Amino acid sequence: MLRFLVRRVLGAIVILLLISAVTYFLFFALPADPAALSCGKNCNPQTLALIRKNLGLDEPVPVQYWQYMIGIFLGRNMTIGHCSAPCFGYSFASQQPVWSTLMNRYPTTVTLAAMGALIFLVIGVGLGLISAARQGTAFDKIASAVSLTGQSVQIYFIGPLAIYLFADTLGWLSRGHDPDWTHDPVGSITGMILPAMVMSVIFWSNYSRQTRSLMVEQLSEDHVRTARAKGMTSRYVFMRYALRGAMGPIITIFGMDLSSVFGGAIITEYTFGLHGLGQLAVSAVTQTDLPLEMGVMLFGAAAIVIANIIVDACYAVIDPRIRLS
Repeated sequence: MLRFLVRRVLGAIVILLLISAVTYFLFFALPADPAALSCGKNCNPQTLALIRKNLGLDEPVPVQYWQYMIGIFLGRNMTIGHCSAPCFGYSFASQQPVWSTLMNRYPTTVTLAAMGALIFLVIGVGLGLISAARQGTAFDKIASAVSLTGQSVQIYFIGPLAIYLFADTLGWLSRGHDPDWTHDPVGSITGMILPAMVMSVIFWSNYSRQTRSLMVEQLSEDHVRTARAKGMTSRYVFMRYALRGAMGPIITIFGMDLSSVFGGAIITEYTFGLHGLGQLAVSAVTQTDLPLEMGVMLFGAAAIVIANIIVDACYAVIDPRIRLS
């Protein structure tokens, strides 16, 4: 198990290095010049050169990238001041450290993604299991219809409807606000319930259908029929044999969907006016803010990679054969 995890961690480091290199060099392929944008309309060559130096854009691109990567681990001295490790530089637009900006924004996105994932796994897998156990019944048909409907809607469509119905009209839930885990942990949870539920609709609809399909397939396997022939109860066979066989593919699908979960979190943040990494990423792109773009990209990629390693570990526990791959 340890060797399996070490291989996954080493692979994750390589992936993050490749992502950082591609993102950094693609930035300089853009037609926009951040120094020219900061300089304004009445810009002269001397002012432009000074701005480029202050932004650290006067060095060759490979040198800039090397200094950037060194700064992440060791810190670096910049014209705006010393940047302690982990140094992701200073935002071109706000002149604030990128790392502190990320630390202020990440709780919203991580909370939304975690709560949304928990909701769609519980609802989706639960509905799928019940539908598989009650194949052909009215519940199975209704659950399938609801799942198909859920997959066809979009967050920006059901988000405003959910706010109007559950927050403004019925008053059951909050409209959604950024979490403050230090001063109001309970409010942090209640304030994210509605956004997380809206974000989870598309996902649990898919997981419900996937789980039902996998369970029906498992229930028709030879080893399940053999277990039943030996006199084991239907509930024991369902939970002990069929469910365990179906959980492996479900975990794999969840690992593949992690990037989609963060993508859904970005759209949900804009729908509910939350201040997370998604809103920060869009702001960085529109302002051609390289340090902020890199910070959000690496932070999000690292979160997804770490989550995938955890998913792989869970899969290896369920199916020991995976450890040998």
